[in-house]
Amino acid sequence: MPHKKEEIKGELYGDAVREKLEEFAEQGWESIPEDEREEWFSRFKFWGVFHHRGGQESYFMMRLTNCGGILEPDQLRAIGEVARDYAKGPAENPEFGNGWIDLTTRQSIQLHWLKLEDIPEIWEKLEAVGVSSRSAGGDTMRNISGCPVAGKAEEYVESRPILDEIQETIREDDDLCNMPRKFNISVSGCRQGCAQDSINDIGLEPAHKFVDGEEVEGFNVRVGGGLGGREPREARPLDLFVRPEHAVETVRAFVEYYHEEGNRQNRSKNRARFFVDEHGTDAIREALDERLDFEFETAGTDFRGEYTYNAGKPIEYGAHDHVGVYDQEDGKNYVGLSVPVGRLSAEDAIELADLADAYGSGEVRLTRRQNPLVMDVPDDKLSNLLNEPLLDKHSPEPNPFVQGAMACTGTEFCSLALTETKARMARLLRWLGDNVDVPDDVDRIKMHFSGCTADCGQAMTADIGLQGMRARKDGQMVEAVDVGVGGGIGENPSFIEWVRQRVPADEAPGMIKNIVEAYAALRSEGQTFQEWVDATGHETIVELAEPHEVEGYTDPCLTDGKQSWYPFDDGESPAPTDAEGQPISADD
Repeated sequence: MPHKKEEIKGELYGDAVREKLEEFAEQGWESIPEDEREEWFSRFKFWGVFHHRGGQESYFMMRLTNCGGILEPDQLRAIGEVARDYAKGPAENPEFGNGWIDLTTRQSIQLHWLKLEDIPEIWEKLEAVGVSSRSAGGDTMRNISGCPVAGKAEEYVESRPILDEIQETIREDDDLCNMPRKFNISVSGCRQGCAQDSINDIGLEPAHKFVDGEEVEGFNVRVGGGLGGREPREARPLDLFVRPEHAVETVRAFVEYYHEEGNRQNRSKNRARFFVDEHGTDAIREALDERLDFEFETAGTDFRGEYTYNAGKPIEYGAHDHVGVYDQEDGKNYVGLSVPVGRLSAEDAIELADLADAYGSGEVRLTRRQNPLVMDVPDDKLSNLLNEPLLDKHSPEPNPFVQGAMACTGTEFCSLALTETKARMARLLRWLGDNVDVPDDVDRIKMHFSGCTADCGQAMTADIGLQGMRARKDGQMVEAVDVGVGGGIGENPSFIEWVRQRVPADEAPGMIKNIVEAYAALRSEGQTFQEWVDATGHETIVELAEPHEVEGYTDPCLTDGKQSWYPFDDGESPAPTDAEGQPISADD
């Protein structure tokens, strides 16, 4: 029997949802029948509109899409202006204030504290510059990942036209809007592996073959990668090499196969990684062979041995991310800024767009590590850009903890999360930067924080991964984290091993300090964190990783446990509110 959500989607989904959402927006929050709200909220996600959690009724998040992380000139400015004018809620975040954008791990952007009544006007402003929220959430093909500097930096095989064609012909196909679950696509053309193909539902990674003595470029195909639910999977090879001219139809064939045959009964076991578990790669390859007209070729030689992006290798092998100053193929430069935990104020976003115009082409690109890149900066403008005050705040050369940090939304807005993430991580980064020394040759400690086991913050792939939990401390329920070490995405992707579980959040800084200081004291010369973890062994690291409270760190919401309507406000929730943000009286 199909899951209840399949019935909801079967009645109305895809592009048709927009008309109904606009109708509700015109009539106001209270026009959504109370007993139908969860159904409508589920449908709204297709258009990137997510209802906030309990206590924040009538407030929404909007997720945007921008294939491969590209924001064309004027797009970031428009997004920043929307955040400034519409994304301000009834309470301020103690770290970030009010009015900001969140950069995501899929190279896109989220806006919070939006009123339903403002959504049509927000769409109008964003779509006027080509920014869309279509298919940004729900059971859809999500934002397509690619190398953020595709077409600008060195690629073995050109990927940007393929990304664009997948966007236009597959993601925008309303006949494929209703997937069994969310579905992630990536295409990499570079040798660094920065689209992280191994944790996507289908990933095309660059490869080559020698046919009749001539080198042929193309892609190897992997399927069924993912992180959530403490059941991570590396995407598995199909032993299939596709030439660039067949790349898009191959992606479409697997999308259609999963769309038709994917499990629509058990939502806890129907992501594509379980689909691959069930069917096996041989059967999937045969099914694709039946659906595609070109002659299949066995896998070529890939470049996984050269992957450096979050791969745990020494820096001399290549960049771990795109933060810093790098050469473009055309002789210009791109500059990657570090935005701690991916949160950028509306004013900073607008200023960044102005700097991109003044010093580059106006184009800004986003990475999978929640950071923006200013593109096309000539040599004669580079030093002036680097001297801009905004680059002191969001530096291309941050400390190792800031450079390696990522965090999901957390309990601030997410109904699934068990802990607050972004403000807590921001304070943790400051404290670590002030109190913990790392060796001079270590420029990144990758620390990822997810508020729950869905792992939107990709904790499973970090040097040090944190996942939100609850625990008791001094007889009181507190926010806590499970802590693991040793993850990374590279030639042989590895997922963290858990070191301690249910560590009270105010004791996590002391535990991380102990781990990092042990690494600094015991490592061999040049040894990366991941290499040290592998060499040291799990039992020894467990002994070294003692949690404890530390001086100078104050946790922002240790005892909240998602009991309040907002982790940083002890007062009564104002929600639901009307279009102007004024509380709606229950007596009306």
